[in-house]
Amino acid sequence: MAINAAEEETIETLKKWWEENGRQLILITVVGLAAFTSWLVWTNSRNAELDSASDLYEEILSLAINEAGQPDTLLLPLDSARIIDLGEELRSEHSASTYAKLGSLFAAQQSVLNDDLDAAEASLQWILDNEQGGLLSDANEGLLLTASLRLGRVILAKGDAERALAFINNLDPKTFEAGFSELRGDIYMAMGRKVDAHDAYIAAQEAGSNSDALRMKLDDLAVES
Repeated sequence: MAINAAEEETIETLKKWWEENGRQLILITVVGLAAFTSWLVWTNSRNAELDSASDLYEEILSLAINEAGQPDTLLLPLDSARIIDLGEELRSEHSASTYAKLGSLFAAQQSVLNDDLDAAEASLQWILDNEQGGLLSDANEGLLLTASLRLGRVILAKGDAERALAFINNLDPKTFEAGFSELRGDIYMAMGRKVDAHDAYIAAQEAGSNSDALRMKLDDLAVES
């Protein structure tokens, strides 16, 4: 009898607890399941978006890189136009992904080869303007500095040396010191400031550049002086 009484007391306690907390427990369970379902949907959507962006970027690589693994600068006009279109598609449909930034680098390269410097500048500027993205954002310092260096060159090629100089002087070159110093020298040469150009080229060498092009620039300055 004592056991039955204890069981009845336990049952009554459970009934009372359920009456007081049952609805809250159901609500918590439903919310938890909804959150888990949402997470699964988000994960699947994110993976699908990544796969789609990756496919577009792989198509760019298949067109832009030759069998030796080097950039192909002699593309057919249709292939060049396709790379530019793919870059635009990545920017419009996968703007928060690193693939969009990488695709824009290739698109800008093709625009330069096609003598469309305005389009090249727009592609490179987009990369810098979209440094911070959404769910797929993966800020890459090297990528951003590469885009900045190329943008500086494009601005200089458009004949705006003053703007190019102001642009790169506002950047921290970090590990890209050699490239930015050489570009600064090119800008000074365009401005007729040969002494400053010489100093900038020397700074590029001291930062680690040992390219034939840089040595030729210094040799040309030595001959002129």
